[in-house]
Amino acid sequence: MTAVNRDWSTFIQGIGTLHSSRTLRFSDEFRERYMDAFRIPDGCRILEVGCGTGALAASLRRWYPAAQITGLDRDSAFVSFARKHCPGVRFLEGDAAALDFPDGSFDVTVSNTVAEHVDPARFFAEQYRVLRLGGVCLTLSARRGIHAPAPCVNGQTDFEREIWDRVSARFDGIEERVGMGRYAMDEREYPRCLEAHGFRNVSTAYLAIALTPDGPDCSRSRARAMIEAERLSALDALSALEAAAGDLVSGDELARMRALANGRFDERLALYEAGEKQWDTSVSLTMVLRGEK
Repeated sequence: MTAVNRDWSTFIQGIGTLHSSRTLRFSDEFRERYMDAFRIPDGCRILEVGCGTGALAASLRRWYPAAQITGLDRDSAFVSFARKHCPGVRFLEGDAAALDFPDGSFDVTVSNTVAEHVDPARFFAEQYRVLRLGGVCLTLSARRGIHAPAPCVNGQTDFEREIWDRVSARFDGIEERVGMGRYAMDEREYPRCLEAHGFRNVSTAYLAIALTPDGPDCSRSRARAMIEAERLSALDALSALEAAAGDLVSGDELARMRALANGRFDERLALYEAGEKQWDTSVSLTMVLRGEK
């Protein structure tokens, strides 16, 4: 791809949000659960389609140290970040619906929350083409999860609600423009879709990954990382607001909104350090589809 494309990282999911959340969800803490679902050997040639900031690719690099891993994404900012932060992996800009690789180039293709945004007729056909005979297609799709924030970070002031109401029209159509969720399927449709595109021995697995800072087995550093990931999500939303409607909001208003967001998460961290448990949690349910060429 020659054109710079940063729509996703600018308006949908910022670099900080994407990288921190995926780093937590693809932590080595969950390594065996993912590897049991993947059932792929070390030493294989892996293509991650829609690699984002490279968090999953970095985990694959640790889990399969002899593998040759290539990550591909259409968002220029994601690819640039991944190249700087994930050594040992080749990252390229490219289109999931038109992979620029010869037939049979890879042993494994893997994607995480990408299939729902790309026409399956091209998405799965292209992965089938670039896989060798006997190769494995792994498709990770987010299902309904649980998000229960701490009371201190949940809610908005009248000032914040007025700002979001003021700029809401600017966000109309952005998700449609980038194709977000356009091709989402349910739990029965996805395996049928893989079979329809030639994959055999299709199987499904479901992984529930819970991020609970106050959990008894959660280390202090990991708990703080979970809280900071939520902070980044809130701040990235304000960066998207500025990019989409900066002319409708003053610099002072944006600064005040950022200060309010930071204040909430500073309070959450203070409660954690004081041992005042909030039992906030984020639980993702991931469907792992596996098919063989």
